[in-house]
Amino acid sequence: MRHQNSVLHGVLKHVPWDVFDRLVIEHEADFKVRWLATKDQLVALLYGQLSGAMSLREIVTGLESHQARLYHVGARQVQRSTLSDANRLRPAALFADLFAAMVKRTHRGLRKAIGESVYLIDSTHLPLNGLSADWAHYSGTVCGAKLHVIYDPDADQPIYAAISPARANDVSLAKAMPIEPGATYVFDLGYYDYAWWASMDAAGCRIVTRFKSNTPLEVMAELPVPKDSAILSDRIGYLPARQARSRRNPFQDPVREVRVTADNGTILRILCNDLDATAQEIADLYKRRWAIELFFRWVKQTLKIRHFLGTSENAVRIQIAVALITFLLLRLAQATQDIVASPLAFARLVRANLMHRRRIDRLLTIEPTPILNPNQMALKWN
Repeated sequence: MRHQNSVLHGVLKHVPWDVFDRLVIEHEADFKVRWLATKDQLVALLYGQLSGAMSLREIVTGLESHQARLYHVGARQVQRSTLSDANRLRPAALFADLFAAMVKRTHRGLRKAIGESVYLIDSTHLPLNGLSADWAHYSGTVCGAKLHVIYDPDADQPIYAAISPARANDVSLAKAMPIEPGATYVFDLGYYDYAWWASMDAAGCRIVTRFKSNTPLEVMAELPVPKDSAILSDRIGYLPARQARSRRNPFQDPVREVRVTADNGTILRILCNDLDATAQEIADLYKRRWAIELFFRWVKQTLKIRHFLGTSENAVRIQIAVALITFLLLRLAQATQDIVASPLAFARLVRANLMHRRRIDRLLTIEPTPILNPNQMALKWN
């Protein structure tokens, strides 16, 4: 009978192990390590994400119950204390670099022409307990971290991610993000910074965001709007020439203000530096921002980034990076089959069959009953 590996093996084969091995050497992650190799740590954490394990002990117990199948994924049994120490001490940058390398590989075939690329920028809050107060204290007894993401809604995947304490300003992290010249970036009021806008405008990027309610616009031209639509007005003008303390506004180019009625009746003032696009196109671009909210909701509901296995900054960073790697692995594994179209349904099927010996493209297929040959002796084991 032909051997069939587990579903976990089918998912993990999409990890670029050659890149991983190179990163382990670069970060000296296995230097003088005796008990837990970096690969064993990664496989254990990926198993925890895919299985929905809520604690280190649950990961260790689950792996222990499947020791016979760990060999085929190139991993070994782990101990709880050793895994805890690895999460606390092993460099989190290694896992972040692995995620970045996987993004480049998976996104390469999906990337469109630069002028047509649309990216969404946003962050989400991740609550932490008081044991993380030494690095993630926010206010009072509240502790938390932020996950900052650039998301490609057409490829349905993040292309950049960074982690910070919750008190960090979104714009400060955004200024360190890689910007692709000529692309379109859509973001909300958390990234209201004229200097950052000016730098993106100078790079040829199209920006779509919202005006603050108290931001005036020096109107230079009124453009016609389609009748019987949600577009209320379309105007070209200039932002205030001066900022607080009489500082000169670095963004001196004209901008568009498109006022549109949202589905809930709210009137939005949308800002864009594209003077040639139609008002409806600008409104539709801002509406696409909802896709990154759906991504954050999917990750929080399906993967483990709301309950953390460690309290140190390093452990939290490793867990978030591994969660994002798991997201990419599920996307790659799902692309190998065409039976399950829903990413959420596919993730649930993988979880239910994680250690079963089944092919990824046959998760919904009923296994046939083996045909017994009456002329062959049947051996029965107690």
